[in-house]
Amino acid sequence: MEEILIEQLDPNFKFQVAGKLGGESIKACFACGTCTAACPVKGVNEAFDPRKIIHMVLLGMKKQVLSSDIIWHCIQCKSCSFVCPQDVKFSEIMAVLRNMAIEDNYAHPSFKETVEKIDKFSLEIREKMLLNILNKKAETLEVNLKELAKSSI
Repeated sequence: MEEILIEQLDPNFKFQVAGKLGGESIKACFACGTCTAACPVKGVNEAFDPRKIIHMVLLGMKKQVLSSDIIWHCIQCKSCSFVCPQDVKFSEIMAVLRNMAIEDNYAHPSFKETVEKIDKFSLEIREKMLLNILNKKAETLEVNLKELAKSSI
């Protein structure tokens, strides 16, 4: 467990995040954990915990958050946003944190470009996989309808 030293906290950090486009919803979080439960990354990486990341931001753990590799693990799928009862846009907050990490020299700008390419590629693959599944369901439905029509004749 990480020790939190009060003199290392930045009480303005949450306001800095909330003041940026995409970060406005962070202060609405009441740490219910629904985002973490819905997160596919959490399923494969125990260290990635959206609720914990938001909690760290709200506490003012600026250096720990912005210097952490974990902010780059979000795949921007928005599953967390769809289930959040407070309408917190976690994936948008992650984009804000990534930008802040680069602005404050915690990460090289080229790293962000690489991660954005990976995010775009993974979303495109996901979309193709979903379309493939939906097309197969449509084909199955069509076959079932044809069989039903034949049997009722």
